[in-house]
Amino acid sequence: MKPIDLDEYPVHQAPLSMARMTSTDRNFYDRCYFNAHDRTGDVFLVTGLGVYPNLGVVDAFATVRTADSQVAVRFSDAHGETSTKAEVGGYRIEVVKPLQTIRVICEHDDLAFDMTWNGAFDSVLEEHHTLMAGPRAILDATRFAQVGSWSGTMNVGGKDLVVDPAVWTGTRDRSWGIRPVGEPDPAGRMVENPTDGHWWTYVPLRFDDFALMVIVQESPDGYRTLNHATRTFRDGRVEQLGWPRTEIKYRTGTRHPESARLHLTTPSGEALVVDIDTLGFVALNVGAGYGGDSDWTHGEWRGRNWTSSSVYDLTDPAITAKLPYGTIDHIARATCNGAEGWGMFEHAAMGRHDPSGFVGWLDMAP
Repeated sequence: MKPIDLDEYPVHQAPLSMARMTSTDRNFYDRCYFNAHDRTGDVFLVTGLGVYPNLGVVDAFATVRTADSQVAVRFSDAHGETSTKAEVGGYRIEVVKPLQTIRVICEHDDLAFDMTWNGAFDSVLEEHHTLMAGPRAILDATRFAQVGSWSGTMNVGGKDLVVDPAVWTGTRDRSWGIRPVGEPDPAGRMVENPTDGHWWTYVPLRFDDFALMVIVQESPDGYRTLNHATRTFRDGRVEQLGWPRTEIKYRTGTRHPESARLHLTTPSGEALVVDIDTLGFVALNVGAGYGGDSDWTHGEWRGRNWTSSSVYDLTDPAITAKLPYGTIDHIARATCNGAEGWGMFEHAAMGRHDPSGFVGWLDMAP
């Protein structure tokens, strides 16, 4: 193995060349995620790029929902030398100003955009995220997140959209560590101990004067395995907001969260209540490559210079049947102490979750 360009810089954290990962876990990943919408609920973009060094794969995806149609494009190739470049096929990410300004470009006949992100508040380093499957950590990752605005252009199915930063907003994150990617690991003994369920709520919100970041992850019995609640102000101050209590109203016959209320607590002990209505959504297991996507999975080897595209009818019963078994990103309109905010309500309610009244994988809200 030869040294690489990054070895010239004082960024090492282990006695290894930057060409090697400190972990030999095949599931090591380094990924970025973005979403964007115009606050109407009519259009919602979710996109991202991931590098999987120990699998030798780099890939990216972009999916846009308009009305009841969702178009998705993907790019994948062999991962070469570790570098600061984030690109694959017709997709690339340019860091204009770290932690502040990012340009994202997608070039495909079915979906294209050239959009620039500007952070509205400082990014937030979330609590370390761990998820166990029996004795093994299947997720062990670090992530930072940010709310902001978008500018640029987009073309969906031949229709041009102007991305005006006065109305286009969204959230982004960068994460790295261990999570299930690529072809699945053998189940082994864990086949005798299948999970009863997974409950996850992730809510980054942007208001004029502050940003909120709330994360709740719970086991089927309601035991909380991840808790994060912070408020970031324009001057950089960060408040911790205690132990969130969530109230979610699910649509009858589904696990679709129509609205939610978050009960937070300021450091002085004052109650801070956030009410959320969900608008349009993108299911991450429909075209975006996240867990349960039958068309493509992050880190999966598809050969060199691979690309594909799909269009999904979100009224198709085969699609709606998948929704209760994956993570869904919802456009969120929020109010807090009379202020209006926008962002995302990401939610998964899979299988059993005692506090929500779900007893198994097949039952839905009354």
